[in-house]
Amino acid sequence: MKFDSLNDSVISRHDPLGRKGIFTHLGREAAAFSLPGRAPDWLNLPDSDSPESGGPRGFVPKRRFRSVFISDIHLGTRGCNAELLLDFLHAIECETLYLVGDIVDGWRLKKGWYWPDAHSEVVRRILKLAHRGTRVILIAGNHDEMLRHYAGMHFGGIETALEAVHVTADGRRLLVTHGDAFDGVVLYHRWLAFAGDKAYDLLLRANGWFNAARRVLKLPYWSLSAYLKHRVKNVVQFVCDFEEAVAHAARERGVDGVVCGHIHCAEIRRIGDIEYMNDGDWVESCTALVEDAHGTFTILDWAAEVRARKAGPAFQPAVPAINAEREPA
Repeated sequence: MKFDSLNDSVISRHDPLGRKGIFTHLGREAAAFSLPGRAPDWLNLPDSDSPESGGPRGFVPKRRFRSVFISDIHLGTRGCNAELLLDFLHAIECETLYLVGDIVDGWRLKKGWYWPDAHSEVVRRILKLAHRGTRVILIAGNHDEMLRHYAGMHFGGIETALEAVHVTADGRRLLVTHGDAFDGVVLYHRWLAFAGDKAYDLLLRANGWFNAARRVLKLPYWSLSAYLKHRVKNVVQFVCDFEEAVAHAARERGVDGVVCGHIHCAEIRRIGDIEYMNDGDWVESCTALVEDAHGTFTILDWAAEVRARKAGPAFQPAVPAINAEREPA
């Protein structure tokens, strides 16, 4: 089986296996990636934003980080902001990239097939990063839970795991987990989680219509769904309870902190003696959690950065690029 068969079948807009069979096929293809063979030609092509290609972003220096954490991309849904994510992935370089769950939305793909070209490009970009030396670790979430059956396997240079422990540049140990194990609705009332997913999908559709109107008016992306969610009292209380539960679990595991996703609320804060960090999502807020060469963590709001970039030449990145000579050997 050829090395690039994943590109030919799984990330195609067509589903020759039937909608319910995609994750089973993905597992078979994962094993095939471990076999010797010729890498697909596109892995070795220069990026469209690189100086060799003469692309429009060739003059922009990449932002360099020790580690990057992203989650809740929800490829396979209309709510996924794949174009913004691609812009982010082309703008950064890192030693380790953590994909902290819900990368592909299996719940939605089982109900109806949706896979535009931009979603395939996200997968290709991640595979290209892995091919060029970035360590990529995929932590399965609840929406891509079928990938949990393949924890411990490697495909396309990507490691799969149920969770991980990340050691920061200054020696702290962080538990990396998607977070759905601490969500009582997902854990004990699965039917309610699916019902909530349907309601959330309707909210995201409204968000899509809202932003389509903004594009007609030449206005940048702004998340209506995130705005409403942060103003509903019950949602705010749920987020607080979730954060406390995750921090408690990290404390019991004997680690210094935790990185998770799941609730689509980017955050860095101390809860007692535990540093709680959530990397957000690429459906509403479009955020990433990044670590610099010295172990300092920051949340990048990429939607805000793109808005500022389009506003004028005076834009300065929220987190500057890290000079190579400052990075540890």
